[in-house]
Amino acid sequence: MRSEQYQQLTARLRSMGVGMIEARVTSEPSPQMVDCMVQEVRGVGIGLVVAIGGGSVMDAGKAVSAMIPVEGSVRDYLEGVGTKTHPGCKVPLVAIPTTSGTGSEATKNAVLSETGPDGYKRSLRHDHFVPDYAIIDPSLTLTCPPDITAASGMDALNQLLEAFLSVKATPYTDALALSGIEAVFEALEPLVNGQGDNLVLREKMAYGAYVSGIALAHAGLGIVHGFASSLGGLIPIPHGNLCGKLNAEVMTDVIKGILDDPELNSRYKPKLKRLFSTAGIEGSDLNQSALAFSHRLYTMEEHLKLPGLETYGLTYELAKVAAEKTSCKESPLKIPKEKMIEILMNNR
Repeated sequence: MRSEQYQQLTARLRSMGVGMIEARVTSEPSPQMVDCMVQEVRGVGIGLVVAIGGGSVMDAGKAVSAMIPVEGSVRDYLEGVGTKTHPGCKVPLVAIPTTSGTGSEATKNAVLSETGPDGYKRSLRHDHFVPDYAIIDPSLTLTCPPDITAASGMDALNQLLEAFLSVKATPYTDALALSGIEAVFEALEPLVNGQGDNLVLREKMAYGAYVSGIALAHAGLGIVHGFASSLGGLIPIPHGNLCGKLNAEVMTDVIKGILDDPELNSRYKPKLKRLFSTAGIEGSDLNQSALAFSHRLYTMEEHLKLPGLETYGLTYELAKVAAEKTSCKESPLKIPKEKMIEILMNNR
């Protein structure tokens, strides 16, 4: 809220006589956080909600805009948690991302979480919850710190990869996902390692994040985001860090599983060739190309210096609980619970 652009914006609005109520989101949003914000503004006559920030801010903004017109707690309307169906009404919403990651500016769901033994990470979802306007200005991400650039960028990359390999993928989502993957591969590592003020690279990441939101909205996601839902409800781990840390191992296993299964191999062979080519890997031997692609993913993780999951409190006992709660979602490869535990512990 203290950026020069924000100060200029609010000063201009005040000079025009526009009243504002400001709220700050400092963590991934919880139902309690949203309820408190809504309680403060409900009945005041709010005409517009503007969410300026990263994915957490945009998710909170979506939830607030959706809950102002209805009664009760947002928890009552969460998928798999509440018992009520939201009618889809809302206060108009403008999303202005200041990170390049979740693609929340293009999606219809707001992800809320409560962490703990009975915790959860669930969505408030309706077709009407897509922001009415998304203002994507890459210059707003120029001051994003390297660690947040890395984590949010890896979230975008994983969303693109999982949407591309999803069993619900279409030629439309494939085209978007591949163009986004190419942009992230070109831009993310340089941005984190010394070129954070490069606006051209920031533009590429902003594009990659935006199309990741569109792709996932139509094709769904896979195992990494299954972990993000289950483990993210147990311990307070930043979403992008979790996705970034698990990305290389899970995607390596998924691609290997596709190649080892005759039916999947036949169906996915053309797609894998396109994916590897987008990553700059050419060759007729898909197994060798898969190894090179895996090496690139692991090298990227190493260069981005993503912290291990133990940093956030992962233990073997929690890994077992998370595995029981994890869905493989739209992944073409379904993995057993024992393998899920192994993946989590390998990345602790």
